[in-house]
Formats: sequence, C-alpha cells, structure tokens
Amino acid sequence: MTDKTPKIDVRVSEIVEVTPLIKRFRFEPLGAAVLPTFSGGAHVVVEMPDGAVLRRNPYSLMSSPQETASYTISVRRDDAGRGGSLFLHNAVREGTQLRISHPVNLFPLDQRGRKHLLFAGGIGITPFLAMMAQLTQEGRAFELHYAVRSDVHGAYLQQLASTYGQRVHVYRDDQGEAIGLNRLLSTQPLGTHLYVCGPGGMIDWVLSTARGLGWPEQAIHSEQFLAPASGRPYAVTLAQSGRTAEVGPHQSMLEAIEAAGVDAPYMCRGGACGQCETRVLACDGTLLHNDHYLSAEEKASGAKVMPCVSRFEGRSLVLDL
Repeated sequence: MTDKTPKIDVRVSEIVEVTPLIKRFRFEPLGAAVLPTFSGGAHVVVEMPDGAVLRRNPYSLMSSPQETASYTISVRRDDAGRGGSLFLHNAVREGTQLRISHPVNLFPLDQRGRKHLLFAGGIGITPFLAMMAQLTQEGRAFELHYAVRSDVHGAYLQQLASTYGQRVHVYRDDQGEAIGLNRLLSTQPLGTHLYVCGPGGMIDWVLSTARGLGWPEQAIHSEQFLAPASGRPYAVTLAQSGRTAEVGPHQSMLEAIEAAGVDAPYMCRGGACGQCETRVLACDGTLLHNDHYLSAEEKASGAKVMPCVSRFEGRSLVLDL
C-alpha cells in the first residue's frame, strides 16, 4: 500500500483496560455498514495524527473474522517507545475518529495443517485470538501455549480458559513456569503446523528449536513487527523525486520520506513484509539494517534497504525514490 491507497474512516466505539499496560480498542466504520472481511493473523495500519507527526503503526486484529461490524485491537503501552502506543493510551477517547488501512495478512493459517500449534508471548496473543476463533469455526485441531509475566499482566486469561478450556496452556514467569518446548515439538502428530508471535527472544527460541528438531520450513510460521530504531539524524537524497528527506533521531526513514512528500510503498511498517524494499543508488557510509526480511547477503551488498525500520550513518545516501 501507499499513502494513496484507500483507507477506512473509523470511530473508536469502546476502550477497555485489559491489564495495567494493555488497552483494547474497538473500531466501527463511518459511513458503512460493515468492514472488509479478513482472516486470522491479519493486521491493520492505524494512522494517528499526533500533533505535527502522522504516526502509522501496525496492529493485529484480534476480533473474530466472522465479525465485520467492527474491528478490535489490543495495544501494550510502551513508555520508552516512539509514541504510537502512548498516543492511543493517552490521547484517544471513545468517539475519537481515526483512519485505518484495509486488513493485510502476513501471518495466515496454513490450510494444509492437520493441527495448529500456537505459541504466544505477552501482547503476541492478539493475532491468535482471531486465529482460534477461525479454527473453532472451521472445526480444526489446535492448542495454545501462552507465556505471561503474571496473572495480572496476562491478557485475556479468563476468556481463553472459559472459551477453549484444555486447549489453552498458560505459563507464568513469576511462578517459575516454563514451556516444555522440546517435549512439545517432539511429540506432535505428522502434519502439525507451528506458529509463534511474541518477543524476539521467544520467537528465536521457538524457531531455532523447531529447526534443530527437523521441522520443515513450510510448517513453521512467525510474526514480529519491529519498531524503527532511534539514532543520529541524517539526510537521504531521493533521486526520482529530486527531494531530500531529513530523518530525525526518533523518526523512521520511511516516515521522513513520507514527510518529504514522496509516496513510498509499505505494508507492515515493521521490517517483515518486504513491500518497502528500496534500491540504494549511492551510499557513502553505513546502512544499519534492522529488518528481518533481507538475507545476510543482500544486507552485505548494500544494494537494498528497508526504510521502514533501517537507518544510516555516514556522509550521503541516495535512494531510488
């Protein structure tokens, strides 16, 4: 998508404090009876006019795909973040009007799976709520393993227990509980597909363990939206448009390009999808690749960059935009 891609105007119809750090937001459409359909694992990009800054952040849809009268997301407040979660927690009220993208799914359920094994950590539970609703509707086998800091900080624990019973397994850090990952991954029936969403360390642990046990790549699925890194300010020359984007210390390269009036492509804005991949025409300095899309060889070549999360240090950078 780009800035010119059709968006959806919505009203915040409900805000609920789920835990001391997480709030749930319900969006209802303005001027339309229903919202576009989506599948479990999908996300939307929420546009947030925060003073002079237009923030665009991706959030997983957690409501049932059967429900198109509204969308629901949950947002964890990050006091040390770049401002998107703080804007939603502090500035948005019931009745606030926002704009969102159409749903995009980079983390879909694989319909070939005979069983679906879900691993969530913290706020990573959100896409799985929609996935489990879809799996239940379709009569498919699944189980969830959910790691939380404590009962107080575990989002939707009662809802999960009452809705899914023994298919949900919760592990509390403050009680010393841990997922028995090797045992779980070693005892799954043939045709099981694995999904993981949560902190980077958890994702790496689950993926590396599965690969070490011989799980095929096509049966392993993960999602992690990376936050753009902060750093020293720099300038980017945009060759096609003849403009210069000034990137601030807490601004992504993509945000600066958009602020310069250039309509750059994007989809996840979190270094995962590859939609914003851009050719580097000249680089006198060092590209700081923060995505998990480009291969190590592509990063080393210096020929491409993902401006949604990557940065630059040096004298000059010219992009094919």
